Amino acid sequence: MSIKQCPGNRWTIPWKNKQQGFDVMNRRSFLRTASGALAFASGAGLLAKAGLAEEPAIKIANILDATGGLNVYSLKQIKATAMAVDDINAAGGLLGRPVEVMFYDSQSNNQLNSQYTTQALLRDKADVVLGGITSASREVMRPIVQKFKGFYIYNSLYEGGVCDFRFMCPGLVPDQQVQPLIEYVVGEKGLKRAYILAADYNYGQLTAKWMQKFIRGLGAEDVAVEFFPLDVSNFAPVLARIQDVKPDVVLSALVGDAHMSFYRQYETSIGKKSIPIASTTYGLGRENAVLSPDENEGLIVATSFFDDLGTPAASDFVSRFKAFSGEDDYVGEYAEYGYRGMMLWAEAVRKAGSVAADAVAAAVGGVSYQGAGGLYTVDPQTHHLTMDVHIASGNRSGSFDVIKSFSQRAPTDLQAVCNLIENPTDTTQYEPSL
Repeated sequence: MSIKQCPGNRWTIPWKNKQQGFDVMNRRSFLRTASGALAFASGAGLLAKAGLAEEPAIKIANILDATGGLNVYSLKQIKATAMAVDDINAAGGLLGRPVEVMFYDSQSNNQLNSQYTTQALLRDKADVVLGGITSASREVMRPIVQKFKGFYIYNSLYEGGVCDFRFMCPGLVPDQQVQPLIEYVVGEKGLKRAYILAADYNYGQLTAKWMQKFIRGLGAEDVAVEFFPLDVSNFAPVLARIQDVKPDVVLSALVGDAHMSFYRQYETSIGKKSIPIASTTYGLGRENAVLSPDENEGLIVATSFFDDLGTPAASDFVSRFKAFSGEDDYVGEYAEYGYRGMMLWAEAVRKAGSVAADAVAAAVGGVSYQGAGGLYTVDPQTHHLTMDVHIASGNRSGSFDVIKSFSQRAPTDLQAVCNLIENPTDTTQYEPSL
């Protein structure tokens, strides 16, 4: 594989990150273009074998935090997106054309999310925009895609509620993740008094509301709800409050590198054997692979994919990703989100017979892809997925064990408020009420 020299290229860079020694696939180095994007294209040999000319390529814009405080969610997804490009091209490309991707480092900075979304659509002529990590970044990018009549894929789980014809989300929403998690820990395990901790922005605030809604629906009690800015790393005060209140369970929607310290501090003070933790976000930043066996063991999550899911498809994806990236550590759900998002978009392009945003938006409903986590199908009413979901518990090897699974769970919370078939001009993000 080689990297295609894009027009206007000015320099090559070893794109590194001190936190994880990130060097974007040494053997597959990216090139920074004059417009600021890092260009990745399949090598000439792969294209020739697939019967594809190098031009004109279909252009993907992927805007992610390669650096910055939230890059733990992006690093694997960047590589998985590049892997998807290679796999699509090896299978003959799309509409007889090769696919290439332009990466933009948004640096956990929403000004850059705005700048690069505009640049990708207007200057770099991207056919689709993928990216954004936080819900805040998504809500910066989404109106820009609307304004310039593009199509946007948000490869992340989130708090739900976005109803938008020019938008697709391959990740979990509350009825697929928060509800089964609460039903398990509160309903089945009988942990009736819950203390909620969440990141202080729209994801954490709305996810906390969903937690409260489902807890109260089971006749249980949310004894406290607290929000924390993304740069907070000292959790001693809240740990003292948890010890005073003595809830049955702690529910976490904490986000990012700084918040990872909560799990370390919790285990050395209270401990999950005393008061269990269940989380909607744990593992997404590969916390399970970084923390100690004691810190990971027993932490309960709801997920659509993890490395040791135990299916041939999951094992195949993990082994192929490791071979592609040259890495041999935990891969995780966010990498798989990036891959599944690309593959679903490719199916929509094939169905539409076009890469035009309007055509893809009209075609994406109903497309399916058999992926690493099972069958993924885009719900035509909401542009979110029906997929398999798993309740799992952290183990001492740095991964998870499945507790129970749900087959083909639909995005029912969105279906209750969003119908893009009847109202394709809706661009609302609906919120839960308590």
